[in-house]
Amino acid sequence: MTDIVETAVNTGNFNTLIKAVEASGLLETIKSEGPYTLFAPTDDAFAKLPEGTLDDLLANTPKLKRIVAYHVAFGDVRSDDLAQIDEAQTVEGSVIAIASVDGKVQVNDANVLKTDILADNGVIHVIDQVLMPALVVAE
Repeated sequence: MTDIVETAVNTGNFNTLIKAVEASGLLETIKSEGPYTLFAPTDDAFAKLPEGTLDDLLANTPKLKRIVAYHVAFGDVRSDDLAQIDEAQTVEGSVIAIASVDGKVQVNDANVLKTDILADNGVIHVIDQVLMPALVVAE
């Protein structure tokens, strides 16, 4: 197996996320032993952001770092675990809300499209939106 970052690269639909991880300076953290759970927005999810948002984030490393870290939770949280919890602590420091409704999982307002993509240092869950921590939204 490979680490979370390599696994995301190999999946092929996380190019924007990988670019954001690299630009944020969190690459080594996410490649470290962990375990971590990555809530990974697809390239389509990033494309839904208002025009210019991604470029602005890539130019603002502190803000980008907070957003990327908000997508990473501590521990190896699999789909079975997601169904039983209602929040998870993120590397960014905030808590994300987790809800399981009719067998579908949501993280904040994002839908989980695919669960349990396993990696050596954790797990990836694919989501359909970019998560924004409250501190970034308020800025």
